[in-house]
Amino acid sequence: MLLGCDFSSAPSKRKPNVIAWGGLRSSVVTLQRFEYCPSLEDTQLALERAPEWLGGFDLPFGLPRELVETLGWPTEWAAFIAYYHSLSRPAIREAFAGFCNARPVGGKFAHRATDKLAGSSPSMKWVNPPVAYMLHAGVPLLLRAGATFPGLQPANTWGSRMALEAYPGMLARECVGSTSYKSDAAAKQDATRLLARKDIITRLETGQHSLGVRLRLTHAQRDAVVADGKGDALDALLCLVQAAWAQQQHAHGHACYGLPASIDPLEGWIVSA
Repeated sequence: MLLGCDFSSAPSKRKPNVIAWGGLRSSVVTLQRFEYCPSLEDTQLALERAPEWLGGFDLPFGLPRELVETLGWPTEWAAFIAYYHSLSRPAIREAFAGFCNARPVGGKFAHRATDKLAGSSPSMKWVNPPVAYMLHAGVPLLLRAGATFPGLQPANTWGSRMALEAYPGMLARECVGSTSYKSDAAAKQDATRLLARKDIITRLETGQHSLGVRLRLTHAQRDAVVADGKGDALDALLCLVQAAWAQQQHAHGHACYGLPASIDPLEGWIVSA
């Protein structure tokens, strides 16, 4: 099974975590179903029900090495995750704010190498979007669900549930440039964003993007994704396509699912960046 997950550190019935489940045959990834998880517990249970999967998850798996070393936190990934999870969100915010306050204007945040290439938010951001809290909630959840992490853990420890860091915005920008395709605010869910979602789906279905994987949807599935003005279902699909690309790389003999050989094993890497 392949999956793409649009993840929130505080899901709810109004804005659940969305998992797009699918399968890859040749270069076509077929969406099987969406699963909507209104809590972190529901998300973990959904992942535990499937005995084998390769998933692309829209959350960071690591922090910038510069930040971690400056704060004096553990620099081995497993020890870092355990320590980071032991902190409260206010403690994380205080530590990161202190780091930023000591730096010059224009360079407040530290960046991972992959953030710069993918154009993603710094993984230490705690607001707009709060990706630091997504890391805090998400990686321990994935570990509890039995996931292993290529590029961050030795290959001889990998299991049957494989987690890759994905970033839907990177693939979406390739399809529609800087045009916005979603908004959590109902007043901003306008015709322009709806057309952008249609354009992204069309390009995914026809393979008009650099990953060389085509998406197959039913008409009903397509209509449901277009109608989702928040873009959560589409983000899950974009992550699914990135996971499918990674599976294709693995099938072609790439030992680490298309991830570069020179990944910093503390920071991690966004698949296909």
